[in-house]
Amino acid sequence: MQPTLKTLLISTMLISSVYCSAVNAQATIPPAKNVVATPENAMMLTVFLKHDQSRPLGEIKAQLARQGFYKAFPPAGVEVVSWNIMMGIGQVVTVRFAASRLAEVNLALENTAWGSYRTEFYPTYDFKSIALAEQIKARTVE
Repeated sequence: MQPTLKTLLISTMLISSVYCSAVNAQATIPPAKNVVATPENAMMLTVFLKHDQSRPLGEIKAQLARQGFYKAFPPAGVEVVSWNIMMGIGQVVTVRFAASRLAEVNLALENTAWGSYRTEFYPTYDFKSIALAEQIKARTVE
């Protein structure tokens, strides 16, 4: 039995209605600020803050100050794992936080870094202990 056009339209409208309700419900839930990162809920994020090389550094710093970048990023309770300068690229920041705070971290950057930097985001995990174990394993097996 093939569905009629009317049945398909009604189904689409119902699905769309349920989806919109879920999205609206999510939008009204306040962000989970100050949730502590634990091994069960933590995530790391590496952020590339790419310099606009057509602008002098002083101009970029002034804009960051006007936008309150260093006041807002990282949000309180977000751990900075590393913050490095990558010459020719810009700044590379890795932060650790409870996954439920992802939107808060993103908004802190959108509201204060955009205009001074182009941003790229990469989910990150710590591979050092795994790589070291693999090195030891490879070096002991002859």
